[in-house]
Amino acid sequence: MSEAPDVQGSLDRYRAVRQRLEEEILPLATSVDGRRFTYQASLHGLSLQAGSYVALEQGSERWLGQIVTLGVGEKHALELTGDDEGELAHRAQVVIRGAQGEGRVLSGDGASFHDASVRPATPDEVRTHLEETAPRRARLEIGELLLAPGVPFSLDAGGFGRHTFLCGQSGSGKTYSLGVVLEQLLLKTDLQIVVLDPNSDFARLGQLRPDADGDDADRYTRATRSLAVRRADDGLALRLAELDPATQAAAFRLDPIDDREEYAELAALTDSGEALTLEQLEQLEREGGAGGRLIGRARNLGLHRWGIWAGADRTSLLPELAQDDVRCLVVDLGSLATREEQALASAAVLGELWRRREERRPVLIVVDEAHNVCPARPEDPLTAIATEHAVRIAGEGRKFGLYLFVSTQRPQKVHENVLSQCDNLLLMRMNSLADLGYVGEVFSFVPDSLLERATTFRQGESLAAGLISPHPAFLRFGKRLAQEGGGDVAADWSRPLT
Repeated sequence: MSEAPDVQGSLDRYRAVRQRLEEEILPLATSVDGRRFTYQASLHGLSLQAGSYVALEQGSERWLGQIVTLGVGEKHALELTGDDEGELAHRAQVVIRGAQGEGRVLSGDGASFHDASVRPATPDEVRTHLEETAPRRARLEIGELLLAPGVPFSLDAGGFGRHTFLCGQSGSGKTYSLGVVLEQLLLKTDLQIVVLDPNSDFARLGQLRPDADGDDADRYTRATRSLAVRRADDGLALRLAELDPATQAAAFRLDPIDDREEYAELAALTDSGEALTLEQLEQLEREGGAGGRLIGRARNLGLHRWGIWAGADRTSLLPELAQDDVRCLVVDLGSLATREEQALASAAVLGELWRRREERRPVLIVVDEAHNVCPARPEDPLTAIATEHAVRIAGEGRKFGLYLFVSTQRPQKVHENVLSQCDNLLLMRMNSLADLGYVGEVFSFVPDSLLERATTFRQGESLAAGLISPHPAFLRFGKRLAQEGGGDVAADWSRPLT
């Protein structure tokens, strides 16, 4: 009677052989075009991850690379074994698993290579590469690399000559990080900045934090001397006559067909060249002339109660957009009492910047909480006007020096014709896979394997890609110089009761 086979012993031998073979997988890379490479490595003690930096070495040649994708591959090997007496032999198939994927070559002359060794790059190697390849433009040092600890990371200021999109869910540090970028632009460039600020988050952009000191704090103080914050009680005012006819009609909610008589009345008053105001309409009503129907509509809509109207004793906001001595203008939309007034101010500012486009003065237009200013589906006439201006600037503004910097929590709620024109991405934590998938469709030049990491980001961590970054890079934003406006409500209620 034959003995029962030693199943457990066979399994142990199989596993030992498989582990030994897997541990012996050499970390090697091959590049056909000198720009991209494929690689293999052992899963045992694996120190590579998507987005991390590697040194590729072959003889005296060395390249810096970045891992783009990281997965598990399988290969089959044959092991020759024998019986206890060594007289018989048979073949056993062993499945070997190892790491494999693709990467991009960050340095070098574009020459191909085969079977170059792969190892994690040191922070000093990454730092040296960034310093040697830095463009001759202003460098905006916003933090440090997430996967090369201690290595400062800078955005290329010249990249903001294309439209930029920043997104991150609530609590990701989006607003704080946007402030870091704006501070660096104020410090390192002379680019004029206009901020549409729906939540009053940048109302204190010109005020240093109590712990800010050193040369940067002094230079920031000098750089923000020409920074102006316009609130409802301090300069955030408009005159009806300054608005273009379409915006005037939107404010009165006039349709050229359904409200043709009042629309024609408004057009006639506008074409007359007179300084159209609500006070003028009331005077025309008292005199029995044109304007009676319009002032009645204004009262029904509550326009006469809006605090945004300049009147005779207040200056208007729009002329400041043409002043060279106003380096940064923060339009504190959050200080306005109604959503309609915020939409009117947004439409007026964007419209005025577009009207002055032939001046070709470079302006960075920052639209925070952009789903409020240029939503995918505008729900009222004034927001529709603001959205039209934003779409027009996104499509044609760059050749006139008008650059958008759009920020939001929900990318799908921003008008697609605004996002589709953005060439730069700053992506922070995103839990919504639907939103992340949408970002991937719009910014298809960023590998999905890097975008997916956004679900694991901690507060202040981000992916930078596009013309503002030398390569898609994971980073952690640094400290701000200026104080934050707004802020979260204190959560003292969550403490245990005693």
